[in-house]
Amino acid sequence: MRMAQEVLRTADDIKAMRVRGAGRIARAAARALAAAAKAFEGKNRDEFLKYMEGAAEILRSSRPTAVSLPNAISYVMFRLRRAYDAGAPLEDLREVVISAAEEFIDYSRRAVEMIGEIGSKFIRSGDVVMTHCNSSAALAVIRKAHESGKDIKVYATETRPKCQGYITTRQLLSWGIDVKLIPDSAMRVVIRRVDKVIVGADTVAANGAVVNKVGTSMLALAAKEANVPFYVAAETYKFSPATVLGEIVVIEERSPGEVVRDADRLALLRKLGVTIRNPSFDITPPGYITAIITEKGLIPPQAASLVLKEEYGWAIATEAARIFAEIEEVA
Repeated sequence: MRMAQEVLRTADDIKAMRVRGAGRIARAAARALAAAAKAFEGKNRDEFLKYMEGAAEILRSSRPTAVSLPNAISYVMFRLRRAYDAGAPLEDLREVVISAAEEFIDYSRRAVEMIGEIGSKFIRSGDVVMTHCNSSAALAVIRKAHESGKDIKVYATETRPKCQGYITTRQLLSWGIDVKLIPDSAMRVVIRRVDKVIVGADTVAANGAVVNKVGTSMLALAAKEANVPFYVAAETYKFSPATVLGEIVVIEERSPGEVVRDADRLALLRKLGVTIRNPSFDITPPGYITAIITEKGLIPPQAASLVLKEEYGWAIATEAARIFAEIEEVA
């Protein structure tokens, strides 16, 4: 059966970074699954499950690092499989997918607002804040602090090579916040003028390590050296259940053309034997993180495993069953 165009388009948009940011990616995937359920033209519940699993796999494979993507997909698909196992008819299965997707999208948006409310309490009037890349959750904290009447200033990094910091700067300016844009390489120079660092996250591992846009760990190191508090704003659906079982987070490597954009120059460098690396993310150790701001409250990074067990016990059990099944097949 032909896959819904919305699924194929969304997967392509995520892969090409036309849809970017962990929360936006997650919501886009949930919307695509709902669209796929609506577009299904078959009459058989078994076909529907197979069709939805195909849609889920297409979406899941579009970006390897941000755990919000597989978590959003798992949120919907877990509910579909549970209803399927209970014998629900086709129309009920369709409604389960649509309802679960809408529920996830609504929760995702509310989570960002809650993070803004909670995190803004840790910003004082007069603070200078630094942020990296373009994070809805981190910006929600800054925006809420500003809206509550606190006089704050922000340093935003360019975040090369895709320069998402330009988006952040435009957003902050549109809210009337005093913002300065700096090169990533100026982090350590400017950090002495900063009171707090607030960044987002693409993935939070079970040990409290944070995977985020490349350059985040460099900023965390500079903040640690300067004794500047380093906060991570992250919704709980960015916590990775697979890391509880020891799975390693894959760091996405993107095209060299994002680093050297002139095609002739890129061709010359390759001819000379120059290899260009373009990792999109890096890993910040928990020891460099002051706290993680979630919609559930402020937690130390070392408590990430507790959040995972509370929020994703079902997902951990499902993943463990899958791993054991694979081991048995090999044996």
